[in-house]
Amino acid sequence: MGHHDRPITVIIADDQELVRAGFSLVIGSQPDMQVLGQAADGEQALRLAEELHPDVVLMDVRMPVMDGIEATRRITSLSSSTRLDEDQDTTRVVILTTFDLDEYVMAAINAGASGFLLKDTEPETLLASIRTVKQGNAIIAPSATKRLIENMLQDEAARGIAHDAAAGADTAQHAQEPYIDPEVDELTQREREVLIEIAHGLSNQEIADLLFISLPTVKTHVAHILQKINARDRVQAVVFAYENHLV
Repeated sequence: MGHHDRPITVIIADDQELVRAGFSLVIGSQPDMQVLGQAADGEQALRLAEELHPDVVLMDVRMPVMDGIEATRRITSLSSSTRLDEDQDTTRVVILTTFDLDEYVMAAINAGASGFLLKDTEPETLLASIRTVKQGNAIIAPSATKRLIENMLQDEAARGIAHDAAAGADTAQHAQEPYIDPEVDELTQREREVLIEIAHGLSNQEIADLLFISLPTVKTHVAHILQKINARDRVQAVVFAYENHLV
C-alpha cells in the first residue's frame, strides 16, 4: 500500500442515495481506501469533514440545505487553518457532476476543489482520481478538459471575428497574431513540454514516463510552472496553455 500504510479516507456527499451507495461500494472494495461516512447535503458533509478529517470528500454540486460550492469553500478553508503538516489533515474535495462543464464546476474549483469527475465515470478512473488527489494533484475529467477548451476556443474565435469586423479589412491580416502572455517566455523548454502534457491531461507519473525523467523532477517542473504563470493549480495551468496556444 506504500505511504504510511494508512488507507485513504473518503466521505461521499450526494443527495441521491443510489449514487452514494454506488460510489461507496466501489471505494469500499479497495484495500487502500475506506469510506468514513456519507452525507445527503452540504451541511452534513461539512460536519463530517470537521469531525473525521477525511483525505477526500466526493462532493455533489447541487444539494439541499447547503450546496456543494459553499460546502467546498468551508471544507477547504477548514483544513488550511488547522493544518500543521502538509499531509496530515488536508481534506481535498472532488466535485461530482452529471454535466461535463457547467458554471457550478468552475465556481467549485474557484472555491478550492481539487478537480471534478463525471458521475458516470468508470470505477477505475474514479479510484485513480482519488489516489491522485490524495497525493496533492488536481484532476479534471478528460472529457471535461476537452469541453472546457472547446468552449474557450469558441469564445476566442467569436472575439476574433468581432475584432476583425471592428478593425476593418485592411488590418485583418494583423489580427491573425494571437495575444501571448509574457509569462510564456519565462518557461524553459522543458517546462513548456511539461505544461503541454499537463494540458493533455497526463498525470505526473505519465509525464515522467513520457519524457524519461524522474517523478520528483516532474513535480519540481510543475511547481516552477505554476509559480511562473501564477496558476493556483493544474486546472488553471491547462487553461493558460490553451489560451496561449501551446496546445
